[in-house]
Amino acid sequence: MTTLTILRYPDPRLHTVAKPVVAVDARLRQLVGDMLDTMYAAEGIGLAATQVDVHERVIVIDVSEGHDQPLVLINPEITWASDEKRVGDEGCLSVPGIYDGVERSTSIRVRALDRDGKLQEHAAEGLLAVCIQHEMDHLMGKVFVEYLSPLKRNRIKTKMIKQKKEDERDAVR
Repeated sequence: MTTLTILRYPDPRLHTVAKPVVAVDARLRQLVGDMLDTMYAAEGIGLAATQVDVHERVIVIDVSEGHDQPLVLINPEITWASDEKRVGDEGCLSVPGIYDGVERSTSIRVRALDRDGKLQEHAAEGLLAVCIQHEMDHLMGKVFVEYLSPLKRNRIKTKMIKQKKEDERDAVR
C-alpha cells in the first residue's frame, strides 16, 4: 500500500463536494487500503477521500484502542441523528496542531457500503459518532474550522499559510 499526501487547510480542494462512488472495485479497494495506511501513518482516527484529493464519497475510521478495527464507509448517509448535542474538541489531519470545540450530535445512525460493496448500517455514539460526522463534512467540502468564529478561522488560516511557507523553505534546504 501507499501513503498518500494529505491536503492542508486552506487548500481550496478541501472544499470540493465528493461524488458518489459508482463501483466498489479493485481501484476503490486500493484507495481504501492507501487511505488506511495514510491515516495510521499520520496517527489519525479518520480520513475522508477529499483530504487526499480524491473527490469520491469514501471514509476510513478507526477509533479503537489498538488501531486494529478499521471502519470503511462508502457513500455514507446519516439516517438519524440525536437531538442531544455536545461540544467537544476536534482536530483534523488537514489542520495539524489545531483543536477547537465543535457541536455534534451525540448519537447517529449511518448507512454505507463496506469495502466489499455490501450495504451496512451502524449505530454510533461518542467519539465514533463525532468522527463520522466530521469526516462526512469533508465529503461535503467542509472543514471543521468553518464551525468556528471568523476571527478564529482567520487566525488558523494565517497560521497554516505561515507553516506551509516554513515547510517549503525547510524542504529547499
